[in-house]
Amino acid sequence: MRVAEGADRRRVAARAGHSGDAVGARRLLADPVGAVRATALAALARLGAVMPDEVRLALADDDPAVRQRACEVSVSVAGLDTVAQLVDDDPRVVEVAAWALGERASVSAAAVDGLIGVAADHPDALCREAAVAALGAIGDGRGLPTILAATSDKATVRRRAVISLAPFSGPDVDAALQAALSDRDWQVRQAAEDLLGKR
Repeated sequence: MRVAEGADRRRVAARAGHSGDAVGARRLLADPVGAVRATALAALARLGAVMPDEVRLALADDDPAVRQRACEVSVSVAGLDTVAQLVDDDPRVVEVAAWALGERASVSAAAVDGLIGVAADHPDALCREAAVAALGAIGDGRGLPTILAATSDKATVRRRAVISLAPFSGPDVDAALQAALSDRDWQVRQAAEDLLGKR
């Protein structure tokens, strides 16, 4: 059975992240195999040695696995965001880009606008769910109408939307939570009960 291309170098990159070998990990950022580059980037992040320019380059990498990993790593890098990746062709990248924005201490108006667009219109439910979660984590009032609309989406998105109402208040929020109490999905009902019990 043929060993996957670059598997040995990927193991080297992973070990570098556990052994303090930033030089070795950095060398593999230029590897021809995307999975190796992604692992090398993660190794540098684990070591606290990743540079902002390395993450910027990775966010624009040809391989979606590298872009996805760069979105994860970007959370720990000041001055970077993943707004541009919200329109990536690969939904896995969009999902992690949305998550990363929700993890930041503060985001731009453009980030909120981008998340609203993903939550409202993206064809992939995981992307909509991640964007709704990020909007809830950010707590910007401009995202509230989109979160409220998401309470009518697929069950997984509805669950996340109900949870994302936590930082908001008002009659529309109360009405959405009351409606969620009779949702056909028990987890949506439970989330609504939990939130209402804390108010």
